[in-house]
Amino acid sequence: MDKLQAQRRIEELKAVLRENSRLYYVENAPVMSDFEYDTLMHELETLETEYPEYATPDSPARRVGSDLESGFRKYPHKYPMLSLANTYSLEEVEEFADRVAKSIEDGFTYSCELKFDGTAICLTYRNGVLFRALTRGDGIQGDDVTANARRIGNIPVRLKGEGWPAEFEIRGEVLMPYESFERLNHEKELQEEQPFANPRNAASGSLKLQDPEEVSRRGLFCTLYHIPAGQVDYPTHNSALEAAASWGLPVSEHRRICRNISEIEQFISYWDTERKNLPYATDGIVIKVNELDIQTRLGYTAKSPRWAVAYKYKAEQALTPILSIDYQVGRTGAVTPVANLEPVFISGTMVRRATLVNEDQIRALDIHEGDWVYVEKGGEIIPKITGVEESKRQPGALPPVFPKVCPDCGTPLVREEGEAKWFCPNSTGCPTQIKGRLEHFVSRKAMNILCGEATIEQLFSLGLLNKPSDFYSLRKDQLFRLEGWKDRSAERFLDSVNSSKGVPFERVLFAIGIRFVGETTARDIARHFGSMEAIQNATEEELLAVPEVGDVIAKSVFEYFRNPENVAELEALKAAGLRFSIEEPAQKASDALAGKSIVISGNFSISRDDMKALIEAHGGKNSSSVSGKTDYLLAGEKPGPEKMKKAEELGVRVISESEFYALVGSPSEPQKPQIEEIEPTLF
Repeated sequence: MDKLQAQRRIEELKAVLRENSRLYYVENAPVMSDFEYDTLMHELETLETEYPEYATPDSPARRVGSDLESGFRKYPHKYPMLSLANTYSLEEVEEFADRVAKSIEDGFTYSCELKFDGTAICLTYRNGVLFRALTRGDGIQGDDVTANARRIGNIPVRLKGEGWPAEFEIRGEVLMPYESFERLNHEKELQEEQPFANPRNAASGSLKLQDPEEVSRRGLFCTLYHIPAGQVDYPTHNSALEAAASWGLPVSEHRRICRNISEIEQFISYWDTERKNLPYATDGIVIKVNELDIQTRLGYTAKSPRWAVAYKYKAEQALTPILSIDYQVGRTGAVTPVANLEPVFISGTMVRRATLVNEDQIRALDIHEGDWVYVEKGGEIIPKITGVEESKRQPGALPPVFPKVCPDCGTPLVREEGEAKWFCPNSTGCPTQIKGRLEHFVSRKAMNILCGEATIEQLFSLGLLNKPSDFYSLRKDQLFRLEGWKDRSAERFLDSVNSSKGVPFERVLFAIGIRFVGETTARDIARHFGSMEAIQNATEEELLAVPEVGDVIAKSVFEYFRNPENVAELEALKAAGLRFSIEEPAQKASDALAGKSIVISGNFSISRDDMKALIEAHGGKNSSSVSGKTDYLLAGEKPGPEKMKKAEELGVRVISESEFYALVGSPSEPQKPQIEEIEPTLF
């Protein structure tokens, strides 16, 4: 692999990992197994090590996935909430144990615990009363879900016993038992709503509900497993958890103190079978150094503690024959082969279909017609074929022939250099692509129009809907032609269409569906250029100036705006009243930072988002990475060592928070926000 290929692959991996992180943490609708995600992450880490010139501080390899959402107040974590390093083999567990042993000469033990498949939560108790509950967020700050946490039956509002610190954090997982999960999905099916893919998604989605009373109906429960070192005066992790249990906190009882790798492997082997008898989902074992002083000495990497590792169990597997193969067209024109299988029960559900990814994957697996294949459902998400049982292959069986034309519109397929997938280039005439783009346009993270797949299918079939701008010319009398639609349903739909005109520009840019431009990239591009017109007139070189936009994305955006049909559609959307520019702040504080590029790092007396807004209010520009164009590195508490080192190398001035306030002319630093005490309520 040469440098250009490495750069392209790094950009592709970043885009894929960011999008799947968003789907996992925010949408609660993952489309990739943990193993696939971890494999891609390992590839990115390896490439960034080999080609450090293409590594950036905001790379997914250096950041914790974020579940932050609008609609919730944000608060900083007292200690960063990092993710655990994952491993899928006992050999890697042994390597972890060897690394720890070489670093620490003292005798020590391990605490081995179940790895729960839920959503992370951090509880703060003040004077024995639940004060705040935060999600993991981005690891630095989390969403405040205190009102919802109070509705989870086994989270105590008041502690019992004695000996607890005046204030401390304890962390764990919120889980949804299988029984609650099945009941919830049954209710969704009765209401013709999309069911949750697995209990983890259901738990995460339930914790983020805006109605605490609905949370109490979801049957959630919590299990706690970590008090950050320095908050309690105990010699070991295990003794701290025992104390927490005595205070009435729901600490997991499924843990064991191990003295060596043999005992660790026995614990892993035991739970590989026994976990299937538990009433909730688990996906592995966490191995931690038990002694808290040794944890402190070992410290952390940018993403994970050096004193712990997670062993992930292999996904459940089944053997079943392929009945046929369909070729599906996506909204971007990508053609994906999907195998129709003889139904087989895996991870709690009946599997009938599994993706074959692309033509290269079919060849790599050496798939033949009628083959018996091994199917996995890693993380209980999307079934995937992982191998072929050649001993069951029928004599004379032939490999499937990938279509040369689009299975929907008959247009000859194309495959660009460096691409793994075949594409239908008929973007404006292929029905499946058209409907896929319309579904993307109305989605919650885009224009948020009340219009599901079935409605789009009907509107398209009736000739009323072919492109996004058509939504804004639909009339009530036309909607009455839809099956079952009456006055009320038509009014609700048209109200949501009208409301979508107020959607911020960055979401409009995401909604139009430029290839490779996900939600985060759309926001970055929108904020960088400020308007659709500026993006349309930008060169590829100017697009590359946007942080995290590389050659692939820049080329895709540039070519999108060179297509006359796209330009005409944008003009129609603009005429319909959609927002095509970033709205300027109502009042600009000053021009003290005009023309200045500023990178922030660390924790501040206000949230990082508020600090960035303050920089922009004074005319400055936020940047994600330190470069020769950076004017200041604004360093709060515990700034990133890499950014500090880079600033020193480039001679970039490092300023403190107090120096920043002096620079913008504020008379004094703002006080940390006063947090209103929440009157405890017993449930």
